[in-house]
Amino acid sequence: MEAITIHKGTTIPLMNNNIDTDQIIPKQFLKNILKTGYGQHLFHDWRFLDDGTPNPDFILNKPEHQDATILISGDNFGCGSSREHAAWALKDWGFKIIIAGGYSDIFFMNCTKNGILPIILPQSTRDILSQLAPDDKITIDLPQQKVIWQDKMYAFEIDATWKQKFIAGIDDIELTLRQEEKISNFEKNMPIFE
Repeated sequence: MEAITIHKGTTIPLMNNNIDTDQIIPKQFLKNILKTGYGQHLFHDWRFLDDGTPNPDFILNKPEHQDATILISGDNFGCGSSREHAAWALKDWGFKIIIAGGYSDIFFMNCTKNGILPIILPQSTRDILSQLAPDDKITIDLPQQKVIWQDKMYAFEIDATWKQKFIAGIDDIELTLRQEEKISNFEKNMPIFE
């Protein structure tokens, strides 16, 4: 997993509440068994018109937002089904951080396990961040747990375990592998029952 300590990037505001996983990645695209290739279908029903052409009014299709790495959104982001593909699609598109008013529990965990930092901030703060120009950059300082824009700083909470995993750039498997010597010693000393 790629480490996140201090990240500076531009934002895309998608301020709808209750964006569910079927809107993030519709079910007809859940055919790939890899974690890549889903970004092209991210928000498919909003990004494309009925004839398959890109919707020029949808923000992800705007040229000035193509390099954004931070998604600003509404409340209850990632509700609906538990499909991990939603996190894969966001990551594959290029998002590293999502700032929302809240998340479905399963989606939140899918983000943390796939290297997307989910941050919760109040509506008033998200309203400010959603008004930034496409080339305005904000800084996410994970060690200090702050979102910074110009001279403004907005504190956020994060579980200490997940904070350390993001800073170290490790997932659950890598964390377990760090205990390989202890696991091997335990297995060697484990009694065998017949």
